[in-house]
Amino acid sequence: MAPKTIQIFLPGGDPQGIRIAEITTRIVQVIEVPRSLLPDFLKMPESDQVALYFLFSEEEDGSERKVYIGQTGDLRARLAKHHKEKEFWEKALVLVSRTDSLTQTHALFLEWHSIQEAKKAARYSTENGNDGSKPHTPAPLAADCLEIFETGHTLLATLGYPIFDPVAKSVASAKPDDFFYCKGSGANGRGMYTEEGFVVLKGSVGRKENVASLKGTAGENLRNRLLENGVMRVEGDTVVFEKDHLFRSPSMAALSLMGRTTNGWIDWKNKDGQTLDAVKRQTNE
Repeated sequence: MAPKTIQIFLPGGDPQGIRIAEITTRIVQVIEVPRSLLPDFLKMPESDQVALYFLFSEEEDGSERKVYIGQTGDLRARLAKHHKEKEFWEKALVLVSRTDSLTQTHALFLEWHSIQEAKKAARYSTENGNDGSKPHTPAPLAADCLEIFETGHTLLATLGYPIFDPVAKSVASAKPDDFFYCKGSGANGRGMYTEEGFVVLKGSVGRKENVASLKGTAGENLRNRLLENGVMRVEGDTVVFEKDHLFRSPSMAALSLMGRTTNGWIDWKNKDGQTLDAVKRQTNE
């Protein structure tokens, strides 16, 4: 990837408030709007534009993050409607043009393409009832749309919403040394340590039953959510991961497999028996 300069502007001066991100040489902006500040955003001129938008749920270990992807020529009215009718979302991310040059065709193409790419990445559960509709798009306009999409992709990830990136994007090209294994207590898990946390890979097996000391704890709640959300399924006296899943820490990843509190930095080991701690922390000291 080529180096990029990204500017993030805080119109209210609060890093936790509305944030406007842009690549300084391009016309696309992505605006992050906390739901509690939606009335403030609806007073901004950007809310009058044709836009592509994303509604995101909050992140919680064990739960799939949800996203709704839409487009509109009347952003103010559409977001106000979603505020009344959709419960799950906490942040709106809005893609607009600094020159107010997006057309309805741009927006329809971007919505359709974004839904396809989000489903392909499978990082978020898409709440759309359909896959969008691809408009008739001449080749030059389609090329413009794809360039806008790539800029939006970068800005969304910069703001903390890597919706188009799989949680384990490098598995296919990974080397044997990149994988770590969690074995024991009925577990036989495989995963990868990434810049975002620890990914337990599809097909990993864990024990079904929790130890008694886990009852009523956040760990038990985590495992229950993984089952309820279809991340894990029960198979006999085991649980099996149905998809790659990102955890914030190696310890939560190991707990999900072993059904007990554990130190993931010690229990995850590479093919040579070296702990994750020895490979990733001690070697960096």
